[in-house]
Amino acid sequence: MRVGVPKEIKPDEYRVGLMPVGAEALVKAGHAVLIEAGAGAPSGFPDEQYVAAGATIVPSADEVFAADMVIKVKEPQPTEIGRFRPGQVVFTYFHFAASAQLTQACLESEVTAIAYETIKDKKGGLPLLTPMSEIAGKMSIQEGAKYLEKPLGGRGVLLGGVPGVPPGEVVVLGAGVVGTCAAKIAAGMGASVTLMDINLDRLRYLDDVMPANVNVIFSDFHTIRDALVKADLVVGAVLIPGAKAPRLVTREHLKLMKPGAVIVDVAIDQGGCVETARPTTHQQPTYVVDGVVHYCVTNMPGAVCRTSTIALCNATLPYALRIANKGFEQTAADDPGFGEGINMVGGRMVNAAVAEAVGLKAHPMKGR
Repeated sequence: MRVGVPKEIKPDEYRVGLMPVGAEALVKAGHAVLIEAGAGAPSGFPDEQYVAAGATIVPSADEVFAADMVIKVKEPQPTEIGRFRPGQVVFTYFHFAASAQLTQACLESEVTAIAYETIKDKKGGLPLLTPMSEIAGKMSIQEGAKYLEKPLGGRGVLLGGVPGVPPGEVVVLGAGVVGTCAAKIAAGMGASVTLMDINLDRLRYLDDVMPANVNVIFSDFHTIRDALVKADLVVGAVLIPGAKAPRLVTREHLKLMKPGAVIVDVAIDQGGCVETARPTTHQQPTYVVDGVVHYCVTNMPGAVCRTSTIALCNATLPYALRIANKGFEQTAADDPGFGEGINMVGGRMVNAAVAEAVGLKAHPMKGR
């Protein structure tokens, strides 16, 4: 199989879909690897390392997208979709639920879309989403703390406080991977943390393992409202795999919040859990609605591309090798959890959860 790795073109995206060690593994397995010139350089992997691993450096994206399988990081951009061809395997994050336009364009291209974010492991976890969720969760506090600074539009609050001054109040909506990592970092900085979720078993577990400055609270309309009133920083960390994020914070809620409070909506990739959230970039990461600062960058881990690329590729390479060696159909037959990652085949949506999220009918693959 010919495997192509393009240079990411989404604004401020510096990650790459395959490290040199991954290229070497694929080449040793008998596959040809095409790397677009400069694709790995922002993450610290120059072209020379790929050449030493047995890959071929090509000067244009056109040559990369002529491959049998394309391995990327972020959802395909319009010019990339224009290079797709029927039957081609595209292995990347898609987040179809957040964009009807992307969904329709990919369906029309008739590619086989295998989405990192919906592949499941034997325990029902999301192994290819988890590493980026860990990074985004930790970054949410780092970025939130920065934008709480007055020169950047915030309230002028130091999350950890100082002796004689109370710490900042952090509210984390969702106690999954993102929320847990956010709560850990906020607690480590000395903030007063409220971690909310609807899974009582999860809350019981976190109540046992979290530091004393983290309070776990069952999430409902009333407790969310009460928490928002006192919050300096709110982190949106809810996830329904493959589906659009539920709206937990409304425009009316903003009127209850403190002027200069900050919302970091990590769920923005799946449409956001805040009614007033809209996608932003690292170049223009924030905007203000009703006095509340919103940070809604859709590719947060791209800012720490070295860490992110290594973490992502550690998780994706075993799957990429299996697809290349056995084909996606046999891989899905061997591993039903991987099959959950196949979102589209031949112009049809085959993942039921994603299809429901975008208002389409699912057409299950044969044998599933």
